Amino acid sequence: MKIYDFKFKTIDGEDATLEEYKDKVVLIVNTASKCGFTPQYKDLQKLYEKYNSQGFEILGFPSNQFADQEPSNNIEVKKFCEINFGVTFPLSEKIDVRGKDAHPLFKYLTEKLPFNGFDLSNISSKMLYSFLEEKFPDYLLGDSIKWNFTKFLVDKQGNVVKRFESTVEPLDIEEDIKNLL
Repeated sequence: MKIYDFKFKTIDGEDATLEEYKDKVVLIVNTASKCGFTPQYKDLQKLYEKYNSQGFEILGFPSNQFADQEPSNNIEVKKFCEINFGVTFPLSEKIDVRGKDAHPLFKYLTEKLPFNGFDLSNISSKMLYSFLEEKFPDYLLGDSIKWNFTKFLVDKQGNVVKRFESTVEPLDIEEDIKNLL
């Protein structure tokens, strides 16, 4: 199975496939509207505007699996992203990104790039790790998505090349994106 074999529904309910993004660099992100990391939408949009014309795409996958931080319906999620952050990159309908009902794309992504731990020298990573350890210790087990705004970078050939945990700011991966374009 390759990344281009996966299908999803857009936030507007239309069928889509990752094959549409062949020969492009793609950043796949699980998102939420009521998370401490939600302001990352702003810098994701900046990256999208800066590099989209060069063959860069971002796909946002809203999920309500982390402390109910995406409780809204698809219409409300789309409106929130557009009004508050000017998001124009594609969003999917709300999905599960971990557990038995995880979307097949996210099962594939986490198999290809397992969890490598948090950078505990980073204060945000340390705080997230402590929070998860106290409130959701089972989230720290295995290679699954740990929290909102986990990012996967895919090259033009469809290879999943890098995983960035929630605490990695979008602008901190700009060089990785440029190197693949």
